[in-house]
Parts: sequence; structure tokens; C-alpha cells
Amino acid sequence: MFDFSFLLALSTFYFVMYATPGPNNAMILSSGIQFGFLRTLPHMAGITIGHVIQLILVCLGFGSIFTIIPGLQTVLKIFCALYLCFLSYRLLGSLNIVQKETSRPLKFYEGAIFQLANPKAWTISTMAAAGFLDRSIDVYFSILVISSVALIVCPISMAPWPAFGAAIKIYIKNRSVKKIIEYFLAILLLMTAILILTG
Repeated sequence: MFDFSFLLALSTFYFVMYATPGPNNAMILSSGIQFGFLRTLPHMAGITIGHVIQLILVCLGFGSIFTIIPGLQTVLKIFCALYLCFLSYRLLGSLNIVQKETSRPLKFYEGAIFQLANPKAWTISTMAAAGFLDRSIDVYFSILVISSVALIVCPISMAPWPAFGAAIKIYIKNRSVKKIIEYFLAILLLMTAILILTG
């Protein structure tokens, strides 16, 4: 049976993994700046649900596909890194077009689908399944507990990123500050892409 210390350890693991820099947090930080916190919520919800589904699949054994096809994880890393480089390029000058109709935050399903190509999300799922799945009890109940904690902790851990983005949104009216923010975010995305490829 799961006790308080187990739930605390699992929650701490998730918080550290979800709150630290990665593709998801870099994207929702940028979204918070461009569109505000509330308009970024569907993106965050998509990330959360997509990752929980991914976590359940890994716990059920889908994660073994990386053992069967070792090169698959490398392909995912390359795809994710290229996508982040593309976002980095698109970010430059993007704060000028926030008000245009063609500019919009990612939708729920887009945030969810992106988890399939997010190597950090796969790593979190694999580590959670390996370290916290208790096979001495009913495996489905164990998966329910692990995924339920993820469902709660994930959005809470990510929330500071778009909130910070929304908080500094007022400063983009200054042309010089706007350029600094754009280049900072673009570099952050590029660094994330590099870390993914070298990790």
C-alpha cells in the first residue's frame, strides 16, 4: 500500500522533472509572453493529458519499444531538436505580431501530440515507471496512483513559466527590451535543442 513517504517522493520527483527547463517549459514561457497566461492554459492542459497518457502507456509496457528499436529515441531527439530550432527562428520578431489573427497559442491537441516527440517526457515516463511502479500489488491500481499524481503535479509545476512570461509581457512595448526578450527566448530554445541532442 502507498504511504505518505511514497507519495511525497513521487510528487517531488515529478515536480523537479516538470519544473526544470525543457521543450515544454520553453514553449509555454514564450506563449505566456505572446498571449498571456489564460490563453496558454489549453496548451498546458494538452501537455498534461498527453504526458499522462504517455505515462500510462509506458507503465503498460509500451516503453519497451525503445529497447526493441534503439534508434527510435535518437530519431525523436533529432525531430524535437529541429522543431525547437524552427520555433527559435519563428520567435525572432514574433512579439511584433501578437495582435495578428494568424498568431495564436498552441491548441490542446497540439500540446498533447507534441509529447510523442518530446524526449524529456519519454524520459520522465520511463523513470517513473521504473522507480515507482509497484508490481507487488495490483498493477492497474499502481498505474492509477502514479498517473493521478502526475495529473496534479504537472500543471502546478509548469505554471510559473507562462505566469512569468505573462508578467514581463508589459515590457515588450519597449523596442530594445522586446529584442532582448526575443533573443533570450530564442537562445533558450536553441540551448534546449542542444541539450536534447547531447543528453
